[in-house]
Amino acid sequence: KKYRIFGETIDIAVGNCLDRFARVIKLSNDPSPGYNIEQCAKDGKILLELPYTVKGMDVSFSGILTQVGALAKTKLKKGLCTKADLCFTLQETIFAMLVEITERAMAHCVAQEVLIVGGVGCNKRLQEMMSQMVSQRNGKVYDMDFRYCIDNGAMIAQAGILQYMAGYETKLEDSTCTQRFRTDEVTTFWRDD
Repeated sequence: KKYRIFGETIDIAVGNCLDRFARVIKLSNDPSPGYNIEQCAKDGKILLELPYTVKGMDVSFSGILTQVGALAKTKLKKGLCTKADLCFTLQETIFAMLVEITERAMAHCVAQEVLIVGGVGCNKRLQEMMSQMVSQRNGKVYDMDFRYCIDNGAMIAQAGILQYMAGYETKLEDSTCTQRFRTDEVTTFWRDD
């Protein structure tokens, strides 16, 4: 009665990669670094080469962050590319990786549906790329309203609803918060398998 993880990041999270890169090229935090990268990427014209690190079902973003940061210090400063080109390149590369491992997970689980959640899940380009892959598999992708995506709020709320419906309650005074709690450590009382 546990979740099963098919793939994960082996270093930094995708949102952390985007946020850190936004600081490198001095994009605003308002309303969010990821949103500002998404908007800037729309004007990108050049797709530069970045490491593409998929190992089985796991991904790595630290090398990509290092390389795109180096490109900002060299090509951007020399005028050989724009901030938009770097944002475009970063998005296309990391989202392609996420789509690849999602497709592999769908095949393994014989799944026809994908739910995109989390702060990065707000990104329209990620939603578009995922939708293209899922439609080729005759499936359906669901993306959340951005108000419910930040910090996986919708996923946490849904887990709470399922636990409650299964008769499991935690009194407020007994509840705790564990940062970096692994999904596969959660006992899923509401599942039959």
